[in-house]
Amino acid sequence: MNTPAKLTGFVTAVAAVFGIALLVGAAVGPVEEQTEDPTASAHDAGHGNGTVTGSAAETPAVEEIPGGLMTYRNGYALALAETDLESGEDRNLTFAINGPDGAPVTDFDVTHDKELHLIAVRRDFTGFQHVHPVLDENTGIWSVDVDLTPGTWRVFTDFTPTGGESLTLGTDLAVAGEFVPAAPQADNRTATVDDYEVTLDGDLSSGSDAMLTLTVSKDGRPLTDLQPYLGAYGHLVALRGGDLAYLHVHPDGTPGDGTTRPGPEVVFHTSVPSAGTYHLYLDFQHDGVVRTAAFTLTAGGTGEVQPGSGAHGDHSHSGR
Repeated sequence: MNTPAKLTGFVTAVAAVFGIALLVGAAVGPVEEQTEDPTASAHDAGHGNGTVTGSAAETPAVEEIPGGLMTYRNGYALALAETDLESGEDRNLTFAINGPDGAPVTDFDVTHDKELHLIAVRRDFTGFQHVHPVLDENTGIWSVDVDLTPGTWRVFTDFTPTGGESLTLGTDLAVAGEFVPAAPQADNRTATVDDYEVTLDGDLSSGSDAMLTLTVSKDGRPLTDLQPYLGAYGHLVALRGGDLAYLHVHPDGTPGDGTTRPGPEVVFHTSVPSAGTYHLYLDFQHDGVVRTAAFTLTAGGTGEVQPGSGAHGDHSHSGR
């Protein structure tokens, strides 16, 4: 953790930088509004006079942007203290969530046991971590130790500012050192972690709701005593290959509700915005240890984003 003097300097710098950025954003319009401009331009070009003359019903719908693709959204910004780190274990990652006024936010709602969830994924999907930073309430600075291998990582912060909507912001982190990007991963529905085996049943198709069932066993025996982790018997993160869009996933049931069983099956619901490859990471807890099982699935359907497909990154995801 930085010293108080360094933290004060970082907060001042962050506020100054994003204060300017937010002023610029106010001048040109919110990010969400900017995404409509290409559609409007294309429509205008078709009429040849620069004026939209069609009715609202004729205007193409603007697809919602999945979570994690943007560093700035709805007035909130993710600001890393350093965008480059050395590789190794227990590297300190420090950042702030700046609000609409440009200052670090200090008030967050607790969602699934935590105020903020941080996911770090290497862009070739060979590294994954789900950790929970600690907030300095006096400065608004978050800090957490992460294990990093050389390469480019994507850092996601999943949170709900008090009085606001839930958001997932993402930014890249460069980790120094020589590395060779891994080849694309083939589809797999079975993952082995230590003495545990996890199988995945269910299919993904763009624009359609999907039910995914993950079954956990140990030494060939189905587990019926999974332990709650962040308010659920499992936590699932789904990322789209290529751009690492962060998808909305939610679990069935809640531990202690009298009907949700502690295994061996954990059921999730999601939908994907396009055809393509998706990487899924299941966190589950047993015997006091949280383990992660990784899967790769190919979604069928069209290759275009489907409006209203449910890939809303700005919602809580499974067991968060």
